[in-house]
Amino acid sequence: MMSNAWSWFVIVLVAANIIGMVWLLMATSKSNGIDEADTTGHKWDGIEELNNPLPRWWLWLFILTIVYSIAYLYVYPGMGNYAGSFGWTQTNQYEAERAANRVQQDTYFADFVDLDIPALSQNRKAMETAERLYLNNCSTCHGSTAQGAKGFPNLRDDDWLYGKDADSILQSITNGRAGVMPDLGLPAANVAVLAHYLKGLSGGEASDYAMQRGEALFEVCASCHGADGTGNQLLGAPNLTDDIWLHGASVAEIETVLRDGVQGNMPSFDSLLSTNEIRLLSAYVYSFRKD
Repeated sequence: MMSNAWSWFVIVLVAANIIGMVWLLMATSKSNGIDEADTTGHKWDGIEELNNPLPRWWLWLFILTIVYSIAYLYVYPGMGNYAGSFGWTQTNQYEAERAANRVQQDTYFADFVDLDIPALSQNRKAMETAERLYLNNCSTCHGSTAQGAKGFPNLRDDDWLYGKDADSILQSITNGRAGVMPDLGLPAANVAVLAHYLKGLSGGEASDYAMQRGEALFEVCASCHGADGTGNQLLGAPNLTDDIWLHGASVAEIETVLRDGVQGNMPSFDSLLSTNEIRLLSAYVYSFRKD
């Protein structure tokens, strides 16, 4: 709601515009004694502009639009903080339409209520709906084929940051996830060595020096990623021993993560989707598992 000062400013501005339009119409509707044969003096390509008032049918059409605008401003909000005689708001209409949509959804989802997520993932009708839910809500980050992008997990590999069981997937979509990799505050030389060590840990090429020296430096990472580097799904800490890299696989990109840290945020869909929609969406993601 706007302040009273702004509210009165809007009211006066709207009223002044309506009054101004009425005056303009009345002023131009009169002939003022000018003969219809008189012209304004404007002439172009042999055509002269006559100085005639508006045709009556056109004048009354304008008057009707003004009457309509006054009635509209009485019924609906448009004059500052005046709520309108109907008490209509965009929020109320949205909530009413959303409630009606929920009733229709409940009827449609009745066939799926008794199915758990693994069973839903095998139900063709449910997955057709789930695919549309995915494309509308998840594809912006994870891609239309769910193969992810830099900084956004690939949902079709077997690298699950928070676990691939049905409940973990459901929790991720319902409540969201916040992943934080802090900057380690290491000297540049140590960052370079540790980056090469991590590259070697995942099966890439690394010198013997990097592997020996990096093992000692890795202690700062072990509290989250585990002593063996295989990660911790309770924290969402990735497995560093496979060749799957969320933020880039090059040594330079690994150095950037170690030096600057990264923050990831998986938004909560609890307020955006219904419980039934979230269950179907969870089942769709669950179907990507590689058992």
